[in-house]
Amino acid sequence: MKVTIRKTRTGGYSAYVAKKDLEAAIVERDREELWGSTILLDNGWRLELPMMAAETPLPVTVEARKLGE
Repeated sequence: MKVTIRKTRTGGYSAYVAKKDLEAAIVERDREELWGSTILLDNGWRLELPMMAAETPLPVTVEARKLGE
């Protein structure tokens, strides 16, 4: 699914899924680096983000894979 990742004003990250009209905060990730990690959104969804360069400018739309269900 297409997900737009952006940095929030407070220094965290959020994800926007246009197809679901969902904006959710990223509350947990399984590794320090954002790219290539599995993230947990505040609505309970777990997504796997693709590997990208650490200096990838945000916001950016990526193809993420929803885990679970």
